[in-house]
Amino acid sequence: MTGPRFPRLIADLPATVPFVGPEQHERAEGVVFRARLGANESVFGPSPKAIAALRDADAEIWKYADPSHHDLKAELSARLGCTPANIVFGEGIDGLLGYLVRLLVAPGDAVVTSDGAYPTFSFHVTAYGGTLHKVRYRDDAEDIAALFAKAAEVNARIVYLANPDNPMGSWHSGAAIQAALPLLPDGCVLALDEAYIEFAPEGTAPDIDIDDPRVIRFRTFSKAYGMAGARVGYAFGAADTIRAFDKIRNHFAMNRAAQAGALAALQDDNWLDGIRDKVVAARARIREIALANGLTALPSATNFVAVDCGGDGTFAKAVLQALTARGVFVRMPFVAPQNRCIRISAGTPADLDILAAELPGALADARAAVAN
Repeated sequence: MTGPRFPRLIADLPATVPFVGPEQHERAEGVVFRARLGANESVFGPSPKAIAALRDADAEIWKYADPSHHDLKAELSARLGCTPANIVFGEGIDGLLGYLVRLLVAPGDAVVTSDGAYPTFSFHVTAYGGTLHKVRYRDDAEDIAALFAKAAEVNARIVYLANPDNPMGSWHSGAAIQAALPLLPDGCVLALDEAYIEFAPEGTAPDIDIDDPRVIRFRTFSKAYGMAGARVGYAFGAADTIRAFDKIRNHFAMNRAAQAGALAALQDDNWLDGIRDKVVAARARIREIALANGLTALPSATNFVAVDCGGDGTFAKAVLQALTARGVFVRMPFVAPQNRCIRISAGTPADLDILAAELPGALADARAAVAN
């Protein structure tokens, strides 16, 4: 009797995943997080109108969802100034990035990203046999010129750029991205991840013709709209590129309730404005807490703040572990020198009160651990 015959590519992949969730940390370490500040979720939750729509849709959950996402596309296309044919929905940006890699990358094809950028994209590239070429951050921000130069050097199929950036919270102006586009080599697509765009200053989103085949943009309902658990993401770009997703996507990936909730969330502009205000206040409070403890909060255009712990990755990890032991869930960047930071999501006033109370002790514990 034999088991499954994995292709060589799959058999050789490391048994790793991009993220370990807070629930798994709680089980493994025997803690219960009192402040969940590590996953960049919106702790403020979705619009009450979205919650009502989710509940109403549950009564008809016996029906399959609309695989064309007609109503969502109609509303969103009016807001984006494009046609429904320019939009594709999927199970979060994570799922759509996987589809993009499947569409464009064959084994051995070159793909360019930043060293330390959002790891799920790299996870997909490796899973489909692509060859990753990584460029270092510059001044804690993704280096657009270096990314595009590397793409030309290796004849890349895709360049991945997050704007605003995760994990550092830094951002480029839309004008800077537009000015750099002529440097993108022929046949290469810019995957522009705009998961945090609702929190960014005006002018961060570039003004790019929807039919420009060089760019495909990704956005989500997981952050500002507070629906991370519903897994609703979308991409928009040239109609021919978007149409290709229909060849491979899971047409029933987004359930009926998620579609209804996303539509209601999209239509509640007042709620979104209120969330932005809360995030601005939370970022300011995190900066105050960091300063009070002798740490430096980096500028952020997201719903999190990268806080420089003043040492190296070993010290930052010790701070993270000490906070975990005290019931505060945060994360940290993965690659030096950015891993000198911890990344703290915007929390409620109560969450940040817990952070303020526990951070001094965590820093003391970390310093003792590193000294030993």
